[in-house]
Amino acid sequence: MFTLYGLKNCDTCRKARRWLDANGADYRFRDVRDEGVTEAKLRAWAEQVGWEVLLNRRGSTWRRLPDAEQAIDSAAALALMARYPVLIKRPVLEAGERVLVGFREAEYQALL
Repeated sequence: MFTLYGLKNCDTCRKARRWLDANGADYRFRDVRDEGVTEAKLRAWAEQVGWEVLLNRRGSTWRRLPDAEQAIDSAAALALMARYPVLIKRPVLEAGERVLVGFREAEYQALL
């Protein structure tokens, strides 16, 4: 069983969910805005993919942060993502020990 983390209104997350549904994948969706993500979970993801990959610097939440908060290292980035889950690049798919960030059909297909 997979766990897909994202936002229910995110177009990319909806695309990933449609793909998973169409391909009969057994998964659970968790809305990070509603449920949040712990720093421990973020740390585990960052160990696999790197915190730079996880951090969404393209959104309005990032642009609204003061410059001092944007000058970050790994620990600060994880704390920011825990505090503002919309800063997590999405979707994040947990497939056992493997973590995928973003939706790329070929990567999802390789998991099934």
